[in-house]
Amino acid sequence: MAPRQHSLRSALAVAPGTVNLAGYDSGDTPLAPGKKKATESATLQHADDLAQLQERLFAERKRSLLLVLQGIDTAGKGGVISHVVGLLGPAGTTVTAFKKPTPEEAAHHFLWRIRRALPDRGMIAAFDRSHYEDVIVPRVHETIPQAEWAQRYDEINAFESALSDSGTVIVKCFLNISYATQRDRLLARLDDPTKRWKFREGDIDERAYWSDYQVAYTAMVQNCSTEVAPWYIVPSDHKWYRNWAVGEIVRETLAEMDPQYPATDLDLPRLARRLAPPY
Repeated sequence: MAPRQHSLRSALAVAPGTVNLAGYDSGDTPLAPGKKKATESATLQHADDLAQLQERLFAERKRSLLLVLQGIDTAGKGGVISHVVGLLGPAGTTVTAFKKPTPEEAAHHFLWRIRRALPDRGMIAAFDRSHYEDVIVPRVHETIPQAEWAQRYDEINAFESALSDSGTVIVKCFLNISYATQRDRLLARLDDPTKRWKFREGDIDERAYWSDYQVAYTAMVQNCSTEVAPWYIVPSDHKWYRNWAVGEIVRETLAEMDPQYPATDLDLPRLARRLAPPY
């Protein structure tokens, strides 16, 4: 599904081909409706549109939407789940956070656990991390041979193409932050007692691999931004912009899907008579 011209999706979508992630400004705010307060207000205003579109998708029961959130530690995947996915109706939404594979998951093909979390027709699923972890972490930490993780790009593209053919629209958002922003957010977690539970010392260790992660993310986007499932590079140094942008991308996508309430064969006059007083 190609983004419409002049939409936020068209501004942030990555066309298939060569990508230079270093050339993207993580502090940019393209097409934002205003400064921080105005944009935060616009994010909340997404709620009504999203609720109506989600209800139509749920009623139609022909298609589904998969939101994939990918990004380095502290990029804001959990924040998007709270502030954007949280605007959706819980009955029509599922959220799955993919952590290090369990022994059972590791014993299967890397897409096995992903398939188990896919949305049913009429549903919206959000992934906090995803199948893309399996071309990022093994590459950075050299846990499997290059030939093995390299072939996964083609497997992922085939997997996503099949999902698209079956009626699942895929929205993939890479939350792009700077090295300095990550440091500030880690420090903020240490400073705030209500956020210390999120802190892992391993996040500091992983900063030593920052450049390797950027290379891996660049390859991820370059190899897997396709016509049916493009990547959107979302500038995420500003949380208020990140939340609005992902919400707007989801809203635009659902609006373009234009789900419809199903037609019924109800005999309305007869049913109305049955409900007439004294009933």
